[in-house]
Amino acid sequence: MNASSGARHRESLPQLGPEPFLTDGGIETTLIFHDGLDLPFFAAYDLLTRDGGEDALRRYFEPYLAVARQRGLGIVLETPTWRASPDWAHRLGHDTRQLAELNRRAVALLEELRDLQGPDAPPVVISGCVGPRGDGYVVDTAMSAEEAAAYHAVQVDTFAATAADLVTAITMTSADEAVGVVRAAQEAGVPVVISFTVETDGRLPSGQPLREAVEEVDARTGSGAAYFMVNCAHPTHFEDVLETGSAWTDRIRGVRANASRLSHAELDEAEELDEGDPDELAAQYLALRERLPALTVLGGCCGTDHRHIAAIAAAWR
Repeated sequence: MNASSGARHRESLPQLGPEPFLTDGGIETTLIFHDGLDLPFFAAYDLLTRDGGEDALRRYFEPYLAVARQRGLGIVLETPTWRASPDWAHRLGHDTRQLAELNRRAVALLEELRDLQGPDAPPVVISGCVGPRGDGYVVDTAMSAEEAAAYHAVQVDTFAATAADLVTAITMTSADEAVGVVRAAQEAGVPVVISFTVETDGRLPSGQPLREAVEEVDARTGSGAAYFMVNCAHPTHFEDVLETGSAWTDRIRGVRANASRLSHAELDEAEELDEGDPDELAAQYLALRERLPALTVLGGCCGTDHRHIAAIAAAWR
């Protein structure tokens, strides 16, 4: 799938079909713990400013593309731009012009990798990754939907003028911020996915139940998101709140779970990477099928790498 800049239609996203699609895993934890790279503020995009940084990102993505080819599955690749928004860029010393250029370069890197797969390869979908304005584990930067739309439009508008097929807001902690991202994407004419994170009780860091968050975002945006996801939580943290046969669970099409069962607070304090067990995680993804009948987008978050995605792909097939 090769999109060009300008308005796009979410109906053209191939991951909305019945076939499973993979994603990559925990990019920041892989780069830090496996590759020994320093990522201030967990900002993987900062590697694009360093000698050898682009090559490090290529080496990260290549094993996932190989897994997708081997399994004959499409893959959604997220740009390494979870922190590439104005507040975080300011902390890293990047001005507005540099920030826009780094977001564009992140898309261009994935374009290059997609082109290398050849015309007969399974589809590679490029998603412009948008992260929370705040921490990601706590709601430390509460915003209205209007404030969130204005803040995230800086990054969303940049992606809309690239070959990104969609934007995905990863690790959203509140409905208000998610509504703002959807509205920014609607204004820019680009499909958008919202991925919430939850605590061990299945509630968002804001305290809102997952069901209420999904329903609220849909109600306030005219069901503007192409679909929803859950990320940065272990399946056991949210499986019990999923209601089989409910309209809201049909809106959840993707899961990017942590390999670890630890809470967000425990992960924050951890000095060693908890990689969990790839085969056990794959079995837990299979168990989600009954509760999430629309689930087709399968990936990972903290502690996962290409081994976990390979295990999930093998089990799903």
